[in-house]
Amino acid sequence: MALTQMEPGLRRILAPNPSPMTEQGTNTYLLGQTDLAVIDPGPAIDAHLDAILAAVGPSQRITAILVTHSHLDHSPLARPLALATGAPVLAAGPSDWGRSATMQTLARTGLIGGGEGVDDSFAPDRRLTDGEVVTGAGWQIETLTTPGHMANHLSFVWKGALFSGDLVMGWSSSLISPPDGDMTAFYASLNGLLARHDRIYYPGHGAPVHDPQTRCAELVAHRRTRETAILDALKTAPADTAGLAERIYTDTPPALLPMAERNILAHLIDLEERNLITTDGDLSASARFRSV
Repeated sequence: MALTQMEPGLRRILAPNPSPMTEQGTNTYLLGQTDLAVIDPGPAIDAHLDAILAAVGPSQRITAILVTHSHLDHSPLARPLALATGAPVLAAGPSDWGRSATMQTLARTGLIGGGEGVDDSFAPDRRLTDGEVVTGAGWQIETLTTPGHMANHLSFVWKGALFSGDLVMGWSSSLISPPDGDMTAFYASLNGLLARHDRIYYPGHGAPVHDPQTRCAELVAHRRTRETAILDALKTAPADTAGLAERIYTDTPPALLPMAERNILAHLIDLEERNLITTDGDLSASARFRSV
């Protein structure tokens, strides 16, 4: 597990969990020179915990563990790392925190599925709020609430660099799987980032994003294109998520179509909230949707 110097005061350790959903693996960031902040400690892999601890020099100590969101590839090592170092785990909240009223209702019905890769046991020592600043010797990190990929998703800002978690990545768009993911919130978070002027993004997976505003605009445009395709398909005939995925995600490998269906469901919930489509019966993962 290579330790890479990203810029002065910032290093990255790549977790050994490559997959179609994680690219080469989860990026764990170590920020600081003496007091260290760890951003996204990563999956429950003992060798990765050992690599993080080995990266701490004799004059250094980990003083804060920040988690962008509580998926199993980002948060499970937070507690073992806290026990090993005494540093607090800082995040927005547990895995069911921050859902909109609509998503809370849908979660209670149990009809829309979801929960893929969620770290159900995650609980931070302290909850961070929007705009809150975490400090250590020689650094300060600002907290941004950026839900969408997951309701408890945060981004962190340091010296003009934004740690974007899974909200913005250069190699792929995010999975948005309700009720944990929320397309309405995703749009709002991207639009919020477009109003900023960060110099670089360090994502949870993949290489740094060197033109952040262009990438955010691309992701918004990509989602709007999918949205238009869904609306056009429903004007032809009612359909469920599986039928829409087969018609719209024509360049997606069959093994990834279930994830495409979750993204489509997120779009459908957003479109229904905007009164652009309706559902035959109760809203569920297998419901049929039609144009209004």
